Amino acid sequence: MAIAIRAKQSLTRRHLLVRSASTVALAGLGGLARPYLSRAADRPRIACGLASGDVSTDSAVVWARADRPARMQVECSTLESFRTIIRVASSDALPDRDFTSKVLLEGLPPGQDIFYRVRFEDTAGSGISGETQVGHFRTAPAQQASVSFVWSGDTAGQGWGIDPARGGMRTYRTMLENRPDFFIHSGDHIYADCPIPAELKLPYGETWRNIVTEEKSVVAHSLAQFRGNYKYNLLDDNLRAFNAQVPMLAQWDDHEVTNDWSPIGTADETGYAEDGTSRLVQRACRAFHEFMPIRAIPQEAGRVYRKIEYGPLLDVFLIDMRSYRDSTWNKRDDRGDTFILGPVQLAWLKRQLAASRATWKVIAADLPIGLISEDAIALGDGPPERREHEIADLLSFMKHAGLSNTVWLTADMHYTAAHHYDPNRAVFQDFEPFWEFVSGPLHAGTWGPGELDNTFGPEAKFQKGCSAEQGENLAPCFGLQFFGRVDIEGQSEVMTVTLKDVDNRDLWSVDIEPRPDARPARILAQHS
Repeated sequence: MAIAIRAKQSLTRRHLLVRSASTVALAGLGGLARPYLSRAADRPRIACGLASGDVSTDSAVVWARADRPARMQVECSTLESFRTIIRVASSDALPDRDFTSKVLLEGLPPGQDIFYRVRFEDTAGSGISGETQVGHFRTAPAQQASVSFVWSGDTAGQGWGIDPARGGMRTYRTMLENRPDFFIHSGDHIYADCPIPAELKLPYGETWRNIVTEEKSVVAHSLAQFRGNYKYNLLDDNLRAFNAQVPMLAQWDDHEVTNDWSPIGTADETGYAEDGTSRLVQRACRAFHEFMPIRAIPQEAGRVYRKIEYGPLLDVFLIDMRSYRDSTWNKRDDRGDTFILGPVQLAWLKRQLAASRATWKVIAADLPIGLISEDAIALGDGPPERREHEIADLLSFMKHAGLSNTVWLTADMHYTAAHHYDPNRAVFQDFEPFWEFVSGPLHAGTWGPGELDNTFGPEAKFQKGCSAEQGENLAPCFGLQFFGRVDIEGQSEVMTVTLKDVDNRDLWSVDIEPRPDARPARILAQHS
């Protein structure tokens, strides 16, 4: 079975690898071709590459950024030649959004490679436009078919920025070589609280030399500085190439704002708005949504948690463990009310899980469940306390609702691991066994494995990080940068999870057989 999957994917890879070569040739084709001004500096340019995201069976978001006020023009086709255009869309790129622009392409055919091309036109009505760039994504299948995706988190942390002599952010290049259908970024897209210095000392007398920018040289407080963190990462050739070919499902964690932030108690000298919202968090959230190819949710501006349906075999539930949490540290001696998802998000997650008809239900979380942390969920051995109560409530709900085949994916810990949770090992036992997989960092310092508690009975089936001899915050050049790959085989529906490193080595893998749906008839009727 595994051989058949890889053979099919290799054909796709050969087909897709020609795209980068064809991008320049396509620049002058089709309805987007406009007269160029004589000087390149006089026409609007694409400043930070292209990106796509939140792909469904019939729609996707396309993102780009201009270098000045302009209008983004997007065309898409199922043909790499763009001989037939199936959708056209446009959107303004204006100063109040730092010249970023997004469009939602709808009415797309399911299960298809979609090629899109972007240009920016002058807003003065001259018809002058800049160069064309070409991107790609694949829509989700409407029928049962194999699915492959990757996930990870943690980019440009601990001062480890872009060192061109060391290949830049190499993990993005490796993930692109895997040719996934999409990518889940589990959070810490940026480290707004970690400036990038010009140089960092490495063991054995070597020096890490970063590209530096003014906005990334200080801790972010202003909107321009938060935006500058995203623009810094997009200086990397590997990241731009990856974004142009693989759609992203983006969520956030803490470093998009500041270390270990919570809604109350996280502020700078600008304090809080009249509604009690931290102005620092407001600026960080605005920059995140400007630079991520994420769908807007009309009911709640700035909302990150959402569900992505990716065909009959897979639903992805992207949750937010930051925006609705309590403001306390996760310590046993604090007896106040605590939560990490919040009642509204938790109720939403239960409803959406119960309504899901997909074989596999992936819960993409920005923090793991059983790793002891004052910033996360686990407190140490014993029955559920504080934030663990929400997780116990959710796990118990899933058991009694008969929900099968839930898998948790996360990052944040700066090492990679496979955790299997079993009630027979747990203090709290009212749940069905499940897997949680941790991966990362994409491009940041590496740490050693953390300590698990026994509340929900996790067992580390595999873990890899830096050793005690190597010390903490190991630089990316030492090869301990990680991502995970998930393959769901179309016929058998078996999920294969593989933990991989920056050199594309398979470190550990497991095949998970799907279990039959055990939901009672009344649950199915409620959500039909």
